Amino acid sequence: MLSKFLDSRLLVLYITPFILGLLSVFSFQPFNLSIINFFILPIIFLLTLYVKKKSKSTYRKKPYLQNLFLLGFMFGFGFYLSGIYWISYSLTFDENFKFLIPFAIILIPLFLGLFLGLTTLIIGQFLHYNFSSILLFSASFGLSDYLRSKILTGFPWNLWGYSWSWTVEILQILNFVGLFAFNLIAITIFVVPSVLFFKESNLKKLFILSFFLLFIFSVYIFGTFSINKNKGLNNYINKKDSVYVKVVSPNFKLEYHSSLEELKKKLDKLIRYSDPDPKKNTLFVWPEGVFAGYSFKEITQFKKIIQDKFSSNHKIIFGINTIQQDTREYFNSLLLVDHNFEVLQKYNKNKLVPFGEFLPFENLLNKIGLKKITQGHGSFSKGINQKNITIENLNILPLICYELIFPELTQRGNKETNLIVNISEDGWFGNSIGPHQHFAKAIFRSIEKNTFLVRSANQGISAIINNKGEVIKKLNNYEAGNIEMNIPLIINDNKNKNDLIFFILLFTYLIIFLIFKKNNDRK
Repeated sequence: MLSKFLDSRLLVLYITPFILGLLSVFSFQPFNLSIINFFILPIIFLLTLYVKKKSKSTYRKKPYLQNLFLLGFMFGFGFYLSGIYWISYSLTFDENFKFLIPFAIILIPLFLGLFLGLTTLIIGQFLHYNFSSILLFSASFGLSDYLRSKILTGFPWNLWGYSWSWTVEILQILNFVGLFAFNLIAITIFVVPSVLFFKESNLKKLFILSFFLLFIFSVYIFGTFSINKNKGLNNYINKKDSVYVKVVSPNFKLEYHSSLEELKKKLDKLIRYSDPDPKKNTLFVWPEGVFAGYSFKEITQFKKIIQDKFSSNHKIIFGINTIQQDTREYFNSLLLVDHNFEVLQKYNKNKLVPFGEFLPFENLLNKIGLKKITQGHGSFSKGINQKNITIENLNILPLICYELIFPELTQRGNKETNLIVNISEDGWFGNSIGPHQHFAKAIFRSIEKNTFLVRSANQGISAIINNKGEVIKKLNNYEAGNIEMNIPLIINDNKNKNDLIFFILLFTYLIIFLIFKKNNDRK
């Protein structure tokens, strides 16, 4: 039975890797079945070895390298098809875009699948049944994820390391090694069970497996110690080193054509959920998209309502479109306003969503009737040279929606950052796995920066997350209300800054592989 399966090019190169890629989605939020990666990645590794061996015999009718490419490509296609299908939900809000749904579901995973296809094509021919090949395989998958995160506008979504988002103890090394090094380590650990199928002594297999089990256990113990040590810091709150934050999630229906009367009702609802206490110093965080379709200038007519309900002890953060009057540029912005609805500081979104907020090759695509998915025909302008929002004792790193997935934004953030604020509109993704996967990234950013993160998402998951990635308070999808906390403002040097460790690991893996390859060639 097994021999018939292995002799079937259709099963080995197309169906099996595609199904394995589909199943990988269950290792991420909201399922969190990380254990399946200990089967999926070893099988892909062993299939790559098998295809390499058989391409010159069983599969000789097709080019040798093409087989390696197809194996990785079909795995990648399944991986992205199940992992990001929810992107198509954003095309259901406008009748003019619905014809693009099949293209979004199929073409995006096909394009992203090229990364893994090229990966197996390049390294598959060098793999053998030995531990050094596990390192080469893991390094190539880690590098593929890194390149996917950087090329064009970058899309660092569902890196294998994100499948550990449910266990913050394991994640504590993030602060020291960074996301991409952690992702490489995670891939290596997932692939290690492949040694069970090597022609090595049982003692050697036991040693390798025991080493990695001990490593996982040590990381877990370190993480537990780090979290417990941190509890004393967060339990002791000095008013001068803290800020009282109230995060609001209104659960508004996503729509762009609200009348001013409907907009006023939304504002009334926001104020009701905010429940401002005039005597209490409070930072209110409202989500992105609460005034969808309107610019800040257009909603200033509601200034009197804000003045009546809020006091000089209050500041409000929210998302809104803004216009630069001298250049007529249009931005997706985060504003910090006072009780008089006067703008104190502004942040313009730096990482725009391709096709959602800007249209690549806009002049060409406009001619055939295409525009960005969000309201209006013109693309948003990109914010440049953005700085943290600083006021009184606050040094806020602002992240608007999609920006949460980019670790370099937290790496580049001011070293004095003492709070991360993420506002989002996850209504674009419906009741899918998208909002859950998006939220998982917040856990990683808080640990990387060793800073509390507050997240306000309309029709998404809102939360207060501490500097160790622990979710202190949370509002789930479609849950309206508020969460509040006196948040410690933590400033220290333990904030991951770059990807140096990732490249050191890549170099180390490659050197080990080359040393063992040279030794094997001499035998």
